[in-house]
Amino acid sequence: MAFCYIAGMDHFLYKDGILHAEDVPIPEIAAAVGTPFYVYSSATLTRHYRLFEEALAGMDHLICYAMKANSNQAVLRLMASLGAGVDVVSGGEYRRALAAGFAPERIVFSGVGKTVEEMELALSGGIRQFNVESEPEMALLSSVAVRLGKVVPITVRVNPDVDAKTHEKIATGKAENKFGIPISRAREVYAQAAALPGLKVIGVDVHIGSQLTDLEPFEQAYLKVSELTRSLRADGHTIERLDLGGGLGIPYERSNLAPPLPLEYGEVVRRTVGDLGCEIEIEPGRLIAGNAGMLIASVIYEKSGEDRDFLILDAAMNDLIRPAMYGAYHDIVPVIEAAPGEGQKPYDVVGPVCESGDTFTKQRMLNPAQSGDLIGFRSAGAYGAVMSSEYNTRPLIPEILVHEHQFAVIRARPTFDEIINRDTIPEWLEGSD
Repeated sequence: MAFCYIAGMDHFLYKDGILHAEDVPIPEIAAAVGTPFYVYSSATLTRHYRLFEEALAGMDHLICYAMKANSNQAVLRLMASLGAGVDVVSGGEYRRALAAGFAPERIVFSGVGKTVEEMELALSGGIRQFNVESEPEMALLSSVAVRLGKVVPITVRVNPDVDAKTHEKIATGKAENKFGIPISRAREVYAQAAALPGLKVIGVDVHIGSQLTDLEPFEQAYLKVSELTRSLRADGHTIERLDLGGGLGIPYERSNLAPPLPLEYGEVVRRTVGDLGCEIEIEPGRLIAGNAGMLIASVIYEKSGEDRDFLILDAAMNDLIRPAMYGAYHDIVPVIEAAPGEGQKPYDVVGPVCESGDTFTKQRMLNPAQSGDLIGFRSAGAYGAVMSSEYNTRPLIPEILVHEHQFAVIRARPTFDEIINRDTIPEWLEGSD
């Protein structure tokens, strides 16, 4: 059995002392592609998607995978094959969705800064709905739709001023956040939307943040949405769809209590808005992809400092920026299981980038390691590869998808020539010393 690591299971486990992704030994992948790399489990992605289907069973619903968590085409194709919709926040993500096989009527377009070009793209190619975030966006979308001879379904994202009790950089539902319109002004804004010729009001949208580990903020927000829905219907609007966003958290640290299960979240949805007769959309990303992926790295050196020891890895902040950006925690495990009774010692685990911020953790108790050892960062399937960069001219690292005993490279590591040749030298510098 796989280790029970989240609601359901992840499929990274030790067999005969060697960490496997499903039935594939991690060292086998490392030998084939080199380190560092991301590896994803198809079985875990599938399992976590189905947990949400089970949670909303019996309700009219669509689970729209939040592409921003992990936008690899293979991951998207898997989601589409399972029947998911998809939530996109840019023209590039919209193109990815179509390329991966999502039907336009299963694509929801969110985001606070949609451009004319993005609106034209989605209106021309087809879209399920736009989640509109402001009055200027609403007016612009209407004008673009009229020019193209379209009428576009919209929801309006309301900001319920609810504290999601999460990291300040991923909270989106408080009054000071940039997202949505104040719920206190919603009826006024909906009246404006109904008067615009290119728009068809169909629902309400809300999203209060990411990595929520408590259901109470969801309950507060959804009760406000329920009250608003009744008011809007009384005003004459047809509200047939509620986009409730995503945000359910995952257990990055195994020693902590596990966040609520999707089934428990589903009960909150039923309890708060289940009697409205609306189609329910949710937009999970992290919970589907997070524990379905690991970052695998090699130790370059073990280095002794003045008052601490360092593990210097070949992975860096450009590969996994969450610790540097959010102070995020990831469990770090050896690929070759430690011998029973082997002691641990405190390490600062760092990368080779020329920044003090290139630190994954400080004074973490880990098994002793040496040059060449493989280690893994758990819960790296969401907001890992998608936020990576080529800082210090470090190539983007490979992404691997595993299915039972098979694995495939789903994004190859670029060569240095490919990276360098993207740049263009202007004529006036050609031939200069």
